[in-house]
Amino acid sequence: MTYLSKSPSSDPDFDEENGEGDELFEHHRIVVDKGQVMTRLDKFLMNRLSNASRTKIQNAIKAEAVQVNEKVVKSNYRIKPLDIITITLPEPPRDVTVMPEPMDLDIRYEDESFLIVNKPAGLVVHPAFGHWQGTLVNGLAYHLNNLPTGRNGEIRPGLVHRIDKDTSGLLVIGKTEWAMTHLSQQFFHHTIERTYLALVWGIPKESEGTVSGHIGRSVKDRKVQTVYPEGDQGKHAVTHYKVLKTFRHVALVQCNLETGRTHQIRVHMKHIGHPLFSDATYGGDKVLYGQRTGAYKAFVEATFAVMPRQALHAKSLGFVHPVTGDTTHFEAELPADFTAALEKWEQYADQDHA
Repeated sequence: MTYLSKSPSSDPDFDEENGEGDELFEHHRIVVDKGQVMTRLDKFLMNRLSNASRTKIQNAIKAEAVQVNEKVVKSNYRIKPLDIITITLPEPPRDVTVMPEPMDLDIRYEDESFLIVNKPAGLVVHPAFGHWQGTLVNGLAYHLNNLPTGRNGEIRPGLVHRIDKDTSGLLVIGKTEWAMTHLSQQFFHHTIERTYLALVWGIPKESEGTVSGHIGRSVKDRKVQTVYPEGDQGKHAVTHYKVLKTFRHVALVQCNLETGRTHQIRVHMKHIGHPLFSDATYGGDKVLYGQRTGAYKAFVEATFAVMPRQALHAKSLGFVHPVTGDTTHFEAELPADFTAALEKWEQYADQDHA
């Protein structure tokens, strides 16, 4: 079975490195005809949309993924001429086939509604230019092949959020239409608890703080994001941080996302003067604090070799179960490269350096 995915060629803002995100994408915008008789919303959409069952439509309406004239309505709402109906989903429209691939996924939890995957660093989440195969979505397409999320030539790989290629840690994957929609709405309304661990250059002046600043693509380099403090560009973004431990020239920081913009933690921490350790994209792959020569420089370069990617790990996820309504929480330990880098910095900090 093959599946459909979004083609990046038609997206001028496409970034081949998948970033954290909780945006919703508009899949359908329907302007009701002038001569349309008043009809129930769910019945109207069932007749208007191909391959859409009444149950699927009602679930989407219940999860507030369907709006009429920019307002949330119920399934029994009676549409009127010139009503504008919009349907938003957690993934962009797809028009490129994705081949299911057997993959050794590190699944930490799975039930009938969702599964939790611990993604290793280096694994691309979604197929994109240069990464058409071997992505997490390819593996999910295979794992979920016999479930309602993969049928009729369409892929519903369950993605409701993403993390960068070289970020490790937890992702929640919806296994049903309802779970995907319910979870995506939690992300959209910022009720998901997301905790990351980051190793950053320098020691923040405040042990705890909040970084607020619109994030958008840089006008100088479309491959990176930047902060627009005045909010004249980009999208609203908020990151809460807490310093957990310091190691002379770097610090282990806990970051909690209130929003989920592309590269949010990496961009916000750079914005306040503390880029992530070993983050080549945002300037953290060189000595930023401490002497830039001699034994210290050699030590830093050796630590880069231990952890040749940004020091960022999605440690935990907490959300409301889409079926039971219970609060759920999941955690993943630091991977070996992150642990090794911390150990090297601990050893360095324990030495009597000037």
